[in-house]
Amino acid sequence: MKVHDLTHIVLDGKPHVVDAPTNLADLVGQLGHRPADVATAVNGQFVARAARAERVLRAGDSVALFQAIVGG
Repeated sequence: MKVHDLTHIVLDGKPHVVDAPTNLADLVGQLGHRPADVATAVNGQFVARAARAERVLRAGDSVALFQAIVGG
């Protein structure tokens, strides 16, 4: 039996634990969101949808998900 490494992050202001390594794209999917339905930021920095797979989450990262707003 393999023991998973865990990473402790803050998700929308609350403590959250993910398997290590987990990238931002994986987290969005694990939470049940379609990629186009949310905007994301890590540590206050916007992360574009195309860059989420490259953004590996690290211990202490603060992740925010926002409802994508369309209109004018």
